This record gives sequence, structure tokens and C-alpha cells, in this order.
Amino acid sequence: MKNINVLFDTKEMARKSLPYYYDYGKVVSTLQDKLHNEVGIDFQMYSDEDTSNEIWDILEEDLKEESSEVQLICHIYKEGETRTISSNHNDKAMEFIVKPRINNGLFYYPNYEVALGKLLIYQSDGEMTRDFIFAKNDACMISFLQYVLKRKRDYIKNYITVFTDTEEGVETEIDSITTMVNREDVFLEETMKREIYRSIDEFFLEEGQFFKKYDIPYKRGILLYGRPGNGKTTLVKSIASSIHAPVAYWQITEFTSSYTIKEVFKSILKLAPLVLVIEDIDSMPASVRSVFLNVLDGATSKEGIFIIGTTNYPEKIDPALMNRSGRFDRAYEIKVPTKELRHQYLLSKKIDQILSAEELQEVIQSTKDFSYAQLNELYTSIALEWHYEQQVDVFRLCAELKDIQKKQQKQEWEEAHASSIGFSNFDDDY
Repeated sequence: MKNINVLFDTKEMARKSLPYYYDYGKVVSTLQDKLHNEVGIDFQMYSDEDTSNEIWDILEEDLKEESSEVQLICHIYKEGETRTISSNHNDKAMEFIVKPRINNGLFYYPNYEVALGKLLIYQSDGEMTRDFIFAKNDACMISFLQYVLKRKRDYIKNYITVFTDTEEGVETEIDSITTMVNREDVFLEETMKREIYRSIDEFFLEEGQFFKKYDIPYKRGILLYGRPGNGKTTLVKSIASSIHAPVAYWQITEFTSSYTIKEVFKSILKLAPLVLVIEDIDSMPASVRSVFLNVLDGATSKEGIFIIGTTNYPEKIDPALMNRSGRFDRAYEIKVPTKELRHQYLLSKKIDQILSAEELQEVIQSTKDFSYAQLNELYTSIALEWHYEQQVDVFRLCAELKDIQKKQQKQEWEEAHASSIGFSNFDDDY
């Protein structure tokens, strides 16, 4: 690219002429000079309007893993912070983390001839954080972006990407899967369980060759519905834990808008094929449902995306979601466990170490219409009573849980018809 004359250059102007621009321009020219002195390249600077989240996510991940791909050229402000302290509370312990701070650093990717910097610009009217992206040329920049997307797709397979609609737009977090759920931990009617997992596995097998072979659009959607506490969330967790593909979770809120819907789908398409989980899909604001449907119907908006929607209230679902192929292709009712499934679930908790075979049968007979969440609460009560008294009154504990169940059902009815406010119950997905 030939040199083009510019009107303003901080190296040839006094600060008083354009003080705000001078403060900003001085930082940029200093960074460019440092890069030229270190690696011998005159870098171009780029504005990023679409992939900035991915770029900085990957820089942070590369620094955390001490990747050989990236090197620190220098810290920018001598008095600025150079390390960051954080913590991660998993299911075993609180883990403290000290890692390099991206802000106040100038980093270089030699294989791609790309440099990155993020720092505060101090001005008389305040301060602001600016991102600086430098590359030797457009080809280097494109090659680096391809690395970024591939790298992100690979590392987020061990995480869940959470999108939350807020008043300011879409917030994105990368959460680790702290509690792995095996498929054996999911208790469902066997035919349904096999059908759901087969559909998932085939979608991601050999990059969707099945769909290409049989000329089937490479998009899929299933809806899981039923009472709370019967395993919808556990089923979703088992899918996230067992597939070798990214998983994204979209939190719909009162701030969900046409803008956030388009932003979420634009973000996930970069990482497809992947699973997109939309829990409580019935909470989609009525004002944007048509936008959501239009996005689902788009020619490429769902390419490579397996959508799993969940709801406790299927009667609130827009019928338009279910009457056209390519939206939600199948709906599965996750029912309360049968007698056989209650037996399997309680045995999986090793309840037979506490109760005799006769007592276990009494529990199974007495827990008709119990959800898995209620069975789990019952098991906890049995274990506590056994731990302290070395005996268990099975009939009393079952009767207490049934009484609670009746009160909850009455409360749900009253809330549905009178909009009263009550305590939340334990009957969440187990």
C-alpha cells in the first residue's frame, strides 16, 4: 500500500492545537514506534466492530496457558498494574488465580505479525479504555482472525458460553463446567432417551455428514417440557458434558430485544456447529417473538446449530414455534418418573445401604407423582435421620413430603390465578 498524506500527525504538532487528539495520538505513535523497534515492522492499526470479544478472550486464554503463540513486548505504564487476582469457586474448593493483566500490556503474535494492546487513555475530561489492534497487512489480520475463531472453538468445548440480555445489550461470560453429568446419570424413559442422544450425536458426527448424505438441512431444534424437577436441566447438562462441540446458553430476560436476538445468533454462528440452550423459552417477550421466528427461519441463521429449548409451561409457548419444520422439530414431555425409574434413581443414590428391600419398596409405592427433585429431598431426609438416629420412619417422611407437595401445588394454583407472591420451593430441576 502506498503512503498517503495525513492532515494531523502528533510528531509534527503542538499539544495546544488539538489537546485531546494529541493525548490519544501520542499513545498510538509511541506504541507503533516500540513495535517497529522490537520487530522491525511498520504496523497498520485496525478498528474491530465484530470480533473484538473473541480476540481478547483468546489473548487471555493464551496468556493463561502460557502459549508460545504470544509474547509480551512491554508493559505500557510503569505505574500500571501488570497482574490480575481472581478466584474460581468450583464444586471442590475455592481456587485463587493470579494471571497476566491484559490491560497495560503490548502483546505480539509473531506467527501472524499481529500486535494487541489495551490501556487507559488519560485526558483532562476523564479516562477511557481503548483497544489497539495492529497488523502488518490485511492478509496477516485475516489469518490471525481465523486462528482466533479456531482457537476459541477448541477451548470453549470445556466451557459453556453464557449470553445474558441486559439493558445495555448482550453480556457474554465463559463459565467452566464444574459438575460433569454422565448420560448414565439421566433417568428417562429409555426410548425417548435413546432418541434424543442419537439425534444429538448424529448432528455432530463427522461434521454433519448424515445431513449432507440425505439432503437434510443442517439445523435441528427440540423442545423439552414438563413439571420442574424432573430432569430437563440434568439432561441438558449431560449433553454439554458428553459432546465434543461448543455449548452456548442464552438467558432470556425482560431486556431481550430484536437487537439482542440478532447479536446472540451472530455470535454463535461463528462457532457453529454447536448446541444453543434456551431455558424457559416461554419467557420470550411477546413484542419480539416475531423477530425470533424470523431469525429461526432465515436461510443460514441456524446452519450448524442444534437448539434445545426448555419450558415448565408448554401452554405459554407460541404455537408458531411448533408448526413449522426448522424451528422446533420435536417436542418431548419430561414426565414424573415411573415406578421403575423411581426405583433406579433411588438405587443410584445407594439408598439400599440404609433401607431394607421391603422399606425401599414402601418408599417407591408411596412416592407416586414425586419429581426427581422431591425424591432427592426425600433421600436427604432419610440419610439425615439414619445418620443421627440409626433408624428411619419411612411413612412419616413420605407423608411430610406429600403434604409439602400439596401445599406447593395449591400455591402454584393461587399464583397462577391471583398473582400472589410466595416462597420458592425446592422443586427445581435436579
